[in-house]
Amino acid sequence: MFNPIKAIFGTKNTRDLKALVPFVKKIAELEEKMKSMTDEELKAQTPKLKEMIKNGATREQLIPEVFATVREASVRVLGMRHYDVQMMGGVVLTKNTIAEMKTGEGKTLCSTLSLYLIALEGKGAHIVTVNDYLASRDAQEMGVLFNWLGLSVGCIIADMDDEDRKAAYRSDITYGTNNEFAFDYLRDNMKFDLEDYVQRGHHYCIVDEVDSILIDEARTPLLISGPSEGRTDLYHVANEIMPKLTKDKHFTIDEKTRGAIFTEDGVMEVQKLLKIENLYDIEHSETLHHLNQALKAHQLFKIDVDYVVKEGQVIIVDEFTGRLKDGSRWSDGLHQSVEAKEGVEIKSENQTLASITFQNYFRLYGTLAGMTGTADTEAEEFSKIYNLDVVVIPTNVPIQRVDEADVIYKSDAAKKKAIVKLIKELHAKGQPVLVGTISIDGSMELAAELTKANIPHNVLNAKQHGKEAEIITNAGKKGAITIATNMAGRGTDIKLTEETKNLGGLYILGTERHESRRIDNQLRGRSGRQGDPGKSKFFLSLEDDLMRIFGSDRIKGFMNTLGMEEDEPIEHKMISNAIAKAQKKVETHNFEIRKHLLEYDNVMNEQRRVIYRVRKDILGDVDNLGFINEMVEDVADVLANTYTPERKVQIESWPWEDMVKGFQLTFNCEYEVSAQECNQKFDGSISAYFGSIAKEILAKKLNEYNPEQVKLAVREILLTIFDQHWKDHLLSMDHVKEGVNLRSYAQKNPLTEYKRESFNLFENMRMDVKKSVVENIFKVRLYTEEEIEIMKQRQQEMLEQQLAQAKMQQEALEKKEQSDAAPIARRSQKVGRNDACPCGSGKKFKHCHGA
Repeated sequence: MFNPIKAIFGTKNTRDLKALVPFVKKIAELEEKMKSMTDEELKAQTPKLKEMIKNGATREQLIPEVFATVREASVRVLGMRHYDVQMMGGVVLTKNTIAEMKTGEGKTLCSTLSLYLIALEGKGAHIVTVNDYLASRDAQEMGVLFNWLGLSVGCIIADMDDEDRKAAYRSDITYGTNNEFAFDYLRDNMKFDLEDYVQRGHHYCIVDEVDSILIDEARTPLLISGPSEGRTDLYHVANEIMPKLTKDKHFTIDEKTRGAIFTEDGVMEVQKLLKIENLYDIEHSETLHHLNQALKAHQLFKIDVDYVVKEGQVIIVDEFTGRLKDGSRWSDGLHQSVEAKEGVEIKSENQTLASITFQNYFRLYGTLAGMTGTADTEAEEFSKIYNLDVVVIPTNVPIQRVDEADVIYKSDAAKKKAIVKLIKELHAKGQPVLVGTISIDGSMELAAELTKANIPHNVLNAKQHGKEAEIITNAGKKGAITIATNMAGRGTDIKLTEETKNLGGLYILGTERHESRRIDNQLRGRSGRQGDPGKSKFFLSLEDDLMRIFGSDRIKGFMNTLGMEEDEPIEHKMISNAIAKAQKKVETHNFEIRKHLLEYDNVMNEQRRVIYRVRKDILGDVDNLGFINEMVEDVADVLANTYTPERKVQIESWPWEDMVKGFQLTFNCEYEVSAQECNQKFDGSISAYFGSIAKEILAKKLNEYNPEQVKLAVREILLTIFDQHWKDHLLSMDHVKEGVNLRSYAQKNPLTEYKRESFNLFENMRMDVKKSVVENIFKVRLYTEEEIEIMKQRQQEMLEQQLAQAKMQQEALEKKEQSDAAPIARRSQKVGRNDACPCGSGKKFKHCHGA
């Protein structure tokens, strides 16, 4: 449709690109100057530029000289010169913006420009990739360039100890994965010493494959869990009931929302099977929860699609990458329900100790930028959730790949037959093929079909990132056929030989449309890099999940009207439109899920920030005694309010006998408060009176001890109590979140109810923390230096006694062993066989007792 505004002013992206042109020109003008420098002069740019930043130079002012420096250093060290379009991408990455750059355009090299610029500021620059292999590879390859320029590079990967992590974060530039960065943040905020923190702040971050990390993986919050006191028998009870229920009669399934609920008949049947009167009674809430999770496990989670069973364990399959997520577990008892379903050992349910979403973790950064080949379709979400603009960077060379129209078959069997036929034809001429599937199950099924047809192929199972990269790299060789999940090998280029280019380049064959257009585009983008030839085509069937759930009836009716055969495909604009609409529906639905998750986590995020800030202050000993004195005043205020009469009376008429007991019990003392003292010293203000006396008692008690000893004790009390109450609060929040959706039946907004309840829970937790801290600090028994010395002497004496006893026992044991080992001596003379028997019978011994 003609748009007059775009015709006059151009699109926003066109305007963004025009704004980048002056930077590219200025960088180009400096190229000859940089070339004329010696290596030492070029290296000296780093300290010079750092000094300019100290003197107030802005990022924008430094871009031309910084980028020209990096371009020339890259030519000398890596043998690679940044293209002008990479310069444009680099400028974009210095701000809160995403650079969309097609596959093969050199995003990794492009990122070096902004990373170097930000690293000069001395506050750290992070770059996030999707797996350990890519993080290690990029840190190693690009690290050569940064080291040459005088900057340090670190890399965060799984199984590193804290000392190595700390060193990596202290580097000028740090590579790592999204999970490692976010979990390090959570783990840091559970530590008991600031020296043990590994991260040093969140200044700047580039997220590589930003759509995968900030959108695809943003539906699942990150959790650090610990075991809780849950019952495992209920999982077995719920699991045994599931096969006795009938779909549509006892429960209904909504595949679009991945929801499963019991019908009224289903509830009646479950009550009958469990022999209970009302499943919705409060006493059966835990049972109801287990039944709901068991229903999901049986009806919505499929083996070899959503999870695999390996070595007696249920391991989640990442729905976007097809990789196995070792160590990850579904929460809220869902994982245990799947374990019960598969008959493997049920591991105890975990309790949340710390959690955060990727959305809220990455919003901690002062500057957040991103790179990907496919972001424009999700530009609205990036803008609304992360306040990130998307700029589509043009390719260095025009794309030559031909994207053929989708073909659709009535059945899955007919589709597979057509796929195998095309692969056979392409293999015969030697053209390399990359086959994209959306699940591990789909990969294995197609591999079996190719094996039957004697067609050699590689299956990318993505269990080992190093091997994955090797298979993907070789996927461009003559005759290579590679089957992989759509996202596998992301971040690794498929390079063609001259021979395979002449054969038509890489052929991308999609076996099914993903629910996200981005992931289909990502698969297509594996072919046609840097002007290479290539083709892409998707094969679909009406039995595919996407087609089956979203509008296959209309297409099926259309095909039947035309009288089409089972193995006859259809190519029609209506098909493409129907698929696009279906994908748009799913994308909108998934966006709502992520937005919903974020809305709930935003409530938690404010509370998390308060707790983590307070924790850091406690660890840094930022006036901890003053903090405790504030708590004493608050507890004193609550105590005074407890005894306040309903109507105003003279304080002499208050229940002072009870108040004395309450004060002594609360502050663990024998001090007798009185109305007279309150009137004389505090003008009748009981709150001020209680607070002041309690603080005096505490000060007197703590003054008896070494100040360093008091400091350590106060810190430990505060941290222990804060952490315990925060853990309990997270559990309470989980329970609220789990049940709050039922409020919609009472015409209440679940999110509003969640905000209200979470606020009340947080306020209650804060008061409980104050009471616990006051109780502990007044009851805690510290020791004077003299007492510590006496205890040390006693411990030494006890140790010496124990050693002496052990020595005596050892000597006694050795004596016993010696006596046991000695030969037995006879006390009487041995009787010969022919001697007279000693019994007096007159017989020879051998015929009597010696017989």
